[in-house]
Amino acid sequence: MKTAILMTGRLLNATAVLAPPLARRVAYKLFFRPAGRAAVHPREQDVQAAATVGRIDLDGVPVATYSWGDGSRPVLLVHGWSSRGSRFAGMIADLLGRGYSPVTFDAPGHGGSGGTTTNLLQYERIMRALQERHGDFAAVVAHSFGVPCAFHALRTGLRAGCLVAVAGPAEFDHLVTEFTRRLRLRPALAEHLREHSVRDIGVADLWERFSSVYEPAALTIPLLVVHDTDDDVVGVDHAHRIHAAYPGSQLHITTGLGHRRVLGDPRIVGPVGAFLDTHPHRATTAANRT
Repeated sequence: MKTAILMTGRLLNATAVLAPPLARRVAYKLFFRPAGRAAVHPREQDVQAAATVGRIDLDGVPVATYSWGDGSRPVLLVHGWSSRGSRFAGMIADLLGRGYSPVTFDAPGHGGSGGTTTNLLQYERIMRALQERHGDFAAVVAHSFGVPCAFHALRTGLRAGCLVAVAGPAEFDHLVTEFTRRLRLRPALAEHLREHSVRDIGVADLWERFSSVYEPAALTIPLLVVHDTDDDVVGVDHAHRIHAAYPGSQLHITTGLGHRRVLGDPRIVGPVGAFLDTHPHRATTAANRT
C-alpha cells in the first residue's frame, strides 16, 4: 500500500510539470476519494451480524446504517476516513453491556454504502438524519476524520450529552497536510486542494470553521480527548491542542496502539464507557443552551 501511494505521488508530481491542469484535477479527485473500501474484519463479524441494518438516502446515494440494543440511551459512533462503522465493534460490545444502544453508519464511499466520495457536510447530514430516527444521543464517539465532523455537527445543532474525540485532528487543514505528506506532493498541488475545496464546498473560512478547535465556547458538553503517542497519522500534539482549547475537558493518552488499533483496545474501551457512565443523558447543543 505504501509503495502504491508513493508511486501515485510521483506520477502526480511528474504530471504537474508536464500537464498542471490534469495533475490538479486528479489530485483533487483522489483527495475526496477513500483509499479502498474497508471490509468487515473477522473479529468484527459477530457484532456486525447482530446489527439492525437500515438505510438513509443521501441525494440518491444509499448510506448503510447500523444499530444495536433496545433504543434507550443511543450513542452515535462516527468512523474515520477509509474506515467503516464496524471498526467500533469492541466498543459496541462494551456499550451494550452498559445499557447503551450504539448507532453507526458507513459514510458514502465506505463500507456497505454507495458512492465513491464523501465530505464533512455529508457526514453532518447523516448524523442529523440518525438523530431524527433515534432521538437525542447520550453521547457521540468519533474517530480520526470523524472528530472534526462531530465537533461541527454539535456546533450546528446535533444534540448529545457528551463527546469522545479519539485520534482526531485539531485543525481541519491537517487533512491536506497529511494527504500531501503521504503522497509527497508539490506545494502547488496542496494549495490547489485548499483553494478548490473552498470554492466547491462554498465556505470561505472552511479550514478554520471545520476545525475541532473552532469556537470552543460554542460547545460546553463534557469532552473526553483520547489519543495514542504512537499515532503516525494524527500526532498526539493534536490531542493536547484540543484539550487546551476546551477548559474542563479530560485527556486520556495511551502508548503503543497507533492510530487505528486505539478504537478496540481495552485501555480505551473501558475508560470511554466509564466516561459516558459519569455523565447522565442530558443532550444539549449550542442552539438550546441557556
